[in-house]
Amino acid sequence: MKILSLLILLVLAGCLAVPAISFFYESGGGAACSRCHEMGHQYEQWLSSSHRNIPCTSCHGEALSGSFRFHLTNVLRVRDHLLGNVPEPLRLRTADFLEMQARCAGCHRQEFAQWSAGPHSVSYERLFLNAEHNRKEPPVDDCLRCHGMHFEGGIRDLLEPASARGPWRLRQEELAGQPAIPCTTCHSMHRPGRLLARWQTGSPPAARFQEPVRPSVGLFDRRSRQAVPVSLLPLPRMQDRNRPVAISPDPRQALCYQCHAPLSAGQVRSGDDRTPTGVHEGLSCFSCHDKHRQTTRASCATCHPRLSNCNRPVETMDTTFADPGSRNNIHFVKCQDCHPQGVPTPKKKES
Repeated sequence: MKILSLLILLVLAGCLAVPAISFFYESGGGAACSRCHEMGHQYEQWLSSSHRNIPCTSCHGEALSGSFRFHLTNVLRVRDHLLGNVPEPLRLRTADFLEMQARCAGCHRQEFAQWSAGPHSVSYERLFLNAEHNRKEPPVDDCLRCHGMHFEGGIRDLLEPASARGPWRLRQEELAGQPAIPCTTCHSMHRPGRLLARWQTGSPPAARFQEPVRPSVGLFDRRSRQAVPVSLLPLPRMQDRNRPVAISPDPRQALCYQCHAPLSAGQVRSGDDRTPTGVHEGLSCFSCHDKHRQTTRASCATCHPRLSNCNRPVETMDTTFADPGSRNNIHFVKCQDCHPQGVPTPKKKES
């Protein structure tokens, strides 16, 4: 009985030690995390980021709110640290990103609601168990470049069979309803940047001094497991056959092009490209698309008066804005598409 009692006491002590250690580190704020030398780089990034006033535990979990897996992970990290088996550099896992997703919603409620209502909140199940798509394009590792950037492993670790023959199933069934493109796909929480200040009394700063894009915006590259800031992402050189196509200099588009990209020749309308040509050439993606929901209802009204040069309401013209089945894609429509005999002289608008 004494041995059994001793074993029970040791187990209880071990169980209590885990949250006790968590409480100890939480009491020291972010500085406590840097006591482990391998966390120094992440701590320094956090210190200069726009989230520097947010405790580490708000995003990464705390002693009371963490799950069993959270505490088990901490125990294993302590073990690896003591044994000198810490990998360099440290990486978050798929489950870690998915847990942080819910915590993003705690502060960014409006943005999270918009993202949830848009196409980028698509789940692993809807993407990878789409039988019609899988038969046309067999799943390959490169699918994960955009549809599963945080997934650890290749397509054969996610889906079977990895071929054009079904039926298909997810090897990790718990991912079925999880988002394949979470917030951290396009936002880096530790990216250096100023706090977002509210304009005080008086006029806002001149437009050219206003921030064009938040410093957190960037692409999470699954190969390097690093977030690449949008300032380092290039805009492609696009062509319509042999003619160079004008592209908006909006830096946010560089992020869109990482997935909505043309084939290697840079031809518009190839691959998943949507670069505007025709009457909309030179417009930014964000001239028409909401940044989180991707809704386009207000796209025409953003630039156009109600009537066009033809003296017709622009929203009723034969384009995909009015009807998805239209032969005139709103991204590429030209005046000549509707006026093959020649573009008429603009009519005088009625006053």
